[in-house]
Amino acid sequence: MTPRFKPPIVPAGFFGIVVGLAGLGNAWRAAHQVWQQAPAFVGEVLMGVAGLIWALLLLLFALKWMLARGEAMAEARHPVQCCFISLAGLATMLIALAVLPYSRVATEILFGVGLVFTLAFGLWRTGGLWRGGRDPGAATPALYLPSVGGGFVTAIVASALGYPDWGQLAFGVGLFSWLAIESVLLHRLYTAPTMALPLRPTVGIQLAPPTVGALAYLSVNGGAPDLFAHILVGYGLLQAMLLLRLLPWMMQQPFAASYWGSTFGISALAGAPVRLVGHGDTGAIAVLAPYLFVAANIAIGLIALGTLGLLLRRRLLPQAPAASPPRGAAAG
Repeated sequence: MTPRFKPPIVPAGFFGIVVGLAGLGNAWRAAHQVWQQAPAFVGEVLMGVAGLIWALLLLLFALKWMLARGEAMAEARHPVQCCFISLAGLATMLIALAVLPYSRVATEILFGVGLVFTLAFGLWRTGGLWRGGRDPGAATPALYLPSVGGGFVTAIVASALGYPDWGQLAFGVGLFSWLAIESVLLHRLYTAPTMALPLRPTVGIQLAPPTVGALAYLSVNGGAPDLFAHILVGYGLLQAMLLLRLLPWMMQQPFAASYWGSTFGISALAGAPVRLVGHGDTGAIAVLAPYLFVAANIAIGLIALGTLGLLLRRRLLPQAPAASPPRGAAAG
């Protein structure tokens, strides 16, 4: 009897690889427009690699739900891992942005699919959270992904397609969801027991709301440098410095694919200042922009090298769930 085919069980968090590479590719596109010394092909190569990985992960994600339904449902019900499912929608919208210079029709289709998935999952996930019954230990920055990430990425892509008015609505979703969730997360970090080792890399997501929010704001306001844009970049810089301070604590968890969770925020911290410079910003932003751009490439490059090392050692896919639900937690 032929054994039943079982696909590799790829966690939804792997879509963070696509989000990070696409974000860095977008930063390179902006850098080429501002600094002609930055070659255009680097951004296109990064976008192409992100697209290939996205297609592979999307196939494996679909196969998981068709052929390994138990593992897929366990992930969806997990109080922490379930939030990463929203990355499938975010990655799809960013791939839509990647193909915009080549096909508007393909961009609109991909954006529509990603938007519908992101909105549907975000409503399902947030509705579960509103019912309560969660252990405070299950609160991690992954909570930002469905509503904050969804709102900001929607604003970026909608504006790129020429719909900044719709992007402004999405920006409001991301902004106020961020402010509400951050207060919950900071209370958890300040008062609850320290995070378990497998959860610590999720703290890197803390960088994303202000930096991706800055990109979204610049998208809906036409890119004009103003006080609020500087405020968002400044808060992002603070988050980056705090993460550097916490890096030894986070790295007590051995390197894993979960470290990609920080890369969208890292790429946005590079991309937002470059876009501000491209719209005539001077002063502090102009001084910081090249250094932040170089630092982002180094950081994401190191994470990519670490991932390749895991692949070569065949240790990329987890043998067990990355983290068991805290006692009493519910996924909703």
